[in-house]
Amino acid sequence: MKQGSLILNALLACALFSMLVAFGLPSASAKAAPPPEATVEAPGEPELICETGRSIQVSGTAVVNVTPDRVLIQLGVQSNGTTPQRVEAANSATINRVIRALKALGVEEKDIVTDWYVIEPLYDDHNSLTIEGYRIYNIVAVTLRDISKVNKVIVAALNAGANQVVNVEFYLSDLRKYRDQARDLAVKAAREKAGDLASAAGAETGCVMSINENSWSYYNRGRYGWYGQSQNLWTQNTVQNAAPAGGEGGALTEAGPVKLGQISVRAEVSAVFSIK
Repeated sequence: MKQGSLILNALLACALFSMLVAFGLPSASAKAAPPPEATVEAPGEPELICETGRSIQVSGTAVVNVTPDRVLIQLGVQSNGTTPQRVEAANSATINRVIRALKALGVEEKDIVTDWYVIEPLYDDHNSLTIEGYRIYNIVAVTLRDISKVNKVIVAALNAGANQVVNVEFYLSDLRKYRDQARDLAVKAAREKAGDLASAAGAETGCVMSINENSWSYYNRGRYGWYGQSQNLWTQNTVQNAAPAGGEGGALTEAGPVKLGQISVRAEVSAVFSIK
């Protein structure tokens, strides 16, 4: 009897051990595994703090003078006739001769457009309603991409029958590039001016608190051309001469009545800097 109870106890012990193994015991490897390392984030860069308690306000101006690379020529043909049909026929014939002369000089058809066309009656006198005839004003605009041909084009058009040179206007095909250049120079001038003033007062400039910009361009034709305002003010800032696009600086047209000037691209900025 005693031997039977011993065998029963042994069987129960084996069964208990089997259950523990089946449901899992913490493994030695699990017990030996090190705890996960804590992730340490690198400190970020300190934010730039702009001290606004003290500030200095300055302005900067820059002018970039550039020789133009395009010209717009407006040529007119004025014709008179006793009837609308006759004056229109005469005007069309003259305009066609002018266009053929322009094309012979290499001007493309896409660069020749009708800019203005007006037909009006001619009265016997100022107070009369009696029509004596008709007059046509026909103006063509010619975009010339080779500015060395300005005078040749004008002479050829006049020889072909044009009787009016309404306007000759020079401009830049890449004005934005020079406007950006003038703006950069103006900002640089303002920053240098702010640094000099702050240094003279025993301080230094900090961050930019605000900035405003204004820019425009105009054609500088010489003594009788329009220069704009306050030339002397500009010389206190930045003035730079830029070479014309696709050519040497100072290139002019051939001898003739039209001489090239320069297009002045001006930029102005006003800026407020903090001082420390």
